[in-house]
Amino acid sequence: MKRFDPRIIIGTLLIFAGGLGFLQAFGFLRDASDVFWGIVFLVAGGTFLFVFSSGFASGQWWAVIPGLVLAGIGVVILLPDSLDDLGGAVFLGAIGLSFWAVYLSGRDRWWAIIPGGVLLTLAAVSALPDTLFGGADSGGVFFLGLALTFLLVAILANMNWAYWPAGALGVFGVFLFFQSQVYLLTYVGAAALVGVGVLIILRSLRSD
Repeated sequence: MKRFDPRIIIGTLLIFAGGLGFLQAFGFLRDASDVFWGIVFLVAGGTFLFVFSSGFASGQWWAVIPGLVLAGIGVVILLPDSLDDLGGAVFLGAIGLSFWAVYLSGRDRWWAIIPGGVLLTLAAVSALPDTLFGGADSGGVFFLGLALTFLLVAILANMNWAYWPAGALGVFGVFLFFQSQVYLLTYVGAAALVGVGVLIILRSLRSD
């Protein structure tokens, strides 16, 4: 079998860049360089994701992290100007999802729940508008997200110690909410009911 020649990749990229240059020159495309680099990062990320998902690459769970990170960068580059404010949330969310994929690919890697939950929490905080919940402090969302993360560690990984940081962070997060707006009791109460319901269902499924 003939060995793969990396010059093929270089040539393909040059042809692709030239084609985008023609499209921009004729007015069919704007910001050709952004399109070029966005697609390059998406392809690079897709390569790592292929390694992660391939049946011939057993044990290559690590590949999902650079895969989703590179893909996230590609999406951020390709975002239209009207969605630029969501760039941080997209990037952080992509990294967070990569750690959740690590956990789901092997339940013994429960540690991945923690960075996955923290990063998704940061993504949610960065995406929340300032007017949500009547201007409630985003710190409340952050600490409640951390509390949920440790609660999931306790439930999914059967780590009883994680209930302690989950409870402490949850109480602090609720305190920050109350400090901002008293009427948020409605939201917190609804979230508590949902959380208790999810906890009951998860414990029921684990006991089967």
